[in-house]
Amino acid sequence: MYQALYRKYRPLYFSDVVGQDKIVKTLKNSIINQSFGHAYMFNGSRGTGKTTVSKIFARNINCLNPKDGECCGKCDNCKNSFEKECVDIIEIDAASNNGVDEIRKIIDNINLVPSKLKYKVYIIDEVHMLSIGAFNALLKTLEEPPEHVVFILATTDPQKVPATIISRCQCFNFNRLPEEIIVEQLKKIAKKEKIKVDTNVLEEIAYFSNGGMRDSLGLLDQLRAYTDDNITLDDFYDLNGLIGDKELNEMVSNILDSNIEQVLNSLNNFNILGKNLIQIIYQISEYIRNKIVDYYTNKEQSDIEINKYINLNYYLTKNFVDIKRVDNPKLFIEMLLIKYINDNNGEIGFKEEVSLNKVSRETFVEETKSLVINPFENNPLNNKVEKEKENNDKIDQIGNVQTIEKNEVESNVSRETSKLIIKKQIVNIKDIMNTRLTNTLLNGNKKLKEQELKDIEKLRNNSFDLEKGYLSNNLLDGTLCVVSPECSVFCFEHDSIVDQNLIDLDEITSIYQNTLGNNRKLCFISKDQWDKVSKDFALKFKSGTVDEFYSIKEEPEPVFEELENDDIISSSAMNLFDNSIVEITN
Repeated sequence: MYQALYRKYRPLYFSDVVGQDKIVKTLKNSIINQSFGHAYMFNGSRGTGKTTVSKIFARNINCLNPKDGECCGKCDNCKNSFEKECVDIIEIDAASNNGVDEIRKIIDNINLVPSKLKYKVYIIDEVHMLSIGAFNALLKTLEEPPEHVVFILATTDPQKVPATIISRCQCFNFNRLPEEIIVEQLKKIAKKEKIKVDTNVLEEIAYFSNGGMRDSLGLLDQLRAYTDDNITLDDFYDLNGLIGDKELNEMVSNILDSNIEQVLNSLNNFNILGKNLIQIIYQISEYIRNKIVDYYTNKEQSDIEINKYINLNYYLTKNFVDIKRVDNPKLFIEMLLIKYINDNNGEIGFKEEVSLNKVSRETFVEETKSLVINPFENNPLNNKVEKEKENNDKIDQIGNVQTIEKNEVESNVSRETSKLIIKKQIVNIKDIMNTRLTNTLLNGNKKLKEQELKDIEKLRNNSFDLEKGYLSNNLLDGTLCVVSPECSVFCFEHDSIVDQNLIDLDEITSIYQNTLGNNRKLCFISKDQWDKVSKDFALKFKSGTVDEFYSIKEEPEPVFEELENDDIISSSAMNLFDNSIVEITN
């Protein structure tokens, strides 16, 4: 049976591991000095060697005759540890065994001495997938395991692992492998496997594998199956839905030359040929980035003004997140590029953003004092500012951007910043949200929630709307928790996101009601608050004591306090950081 390259060439000894020299050296020294710990955590992106190094380490600490931290490969322990059926080196996939019961089975078996080896080693892969209960069950055992047990936890997402677990482990961060190391390793493997492949193909594989050796071997494996002849760059592009330098150059030139027809035709042709349009946008961004770097570092001149490259790349990178999560990337990319070209190659938007730095605080506040937002009244903003000067009245710009008409700047100041100019802060907003939360919990309706989960997708239709898109996406970033006939409750990951959305509550509510066709109010809370309240409510509901602690209340009237833009920013900073490290200056 054919064996995939990443399995066939998986390192068996520390000397075979590439790109993780510091980690290998530390682990070998700990074996030489017999000072290895009882618990380790290996974290890093996929394909960087976490599980492989875990297995090598497990074999080496059990070797009867290790030499310079490496196992001999000849003793009985080594022969046993290399077998797939080795019962003393236990590999557990936490993604599919993430419950408390699975961890309790481990704990029950831990006190049993190893059957053949010196140490019983538990390798828990993707440990961040364990439930909170499972982590808690593991905690005490991880802190004080028997002397014959070693834990190795591997994860691609250490942020999800509780700090109490991390503090009990020796932590090693596996870095992404440099491209040159991946290329050299691929050359060796290609030579052994008699694969004919161009060096530039290996360089592309190394780049697109994003520092992962396993991914790069997987790409090489695919290419070998794709063609029996010499593997060329065209083969690599065809297999992965990418385009070559010629097409990239033509695409960028057409965008910067405002040739909308040719841009749309190219996108359509790419789509027909099965190209990956999202990946093509990344290719364009990388292509432009290289042009910019060559200009500034190698002093290479370009036929196209460098600011045009900068503006286009700035525009594309700003929209990467939206491009990745839309259902129809072709449509979104088409509209994105059309908007860019219609905005004069993005120069207006970029210049205006720079121009805002030239507007003094006094002018900024004075010109926008009339724009007052009440978060509980559906009053649309007036984003138009009267023209005060003729079109030839210009202001100086920063850096390479020379001039822009003053009336455009003033219009942009109003349009881009009116949402945070002067607002009426609701002093008792937390009380209002708590009341809405309680009332919605008591009147929650499962069928209404199911219907709303379907209807809320309509908000994605606002993605291209300059006024509604940003706020619609803000709401979509939250999680719909509970729905009643009067209100919908959304929770968000962080308190700072909740606070920002509460500032825009009136606008978000208006967009939500008009898009979904209902009159429900909105309640925004943090995920931590929702977890606490929902668990407490569920417990009291099961025990039949809900009425003793929860009751329908009348929503309090909002109490307003007018805030200037600086105050809003200051209060957000205070919420985001500790008061001791925030200094407010005029």
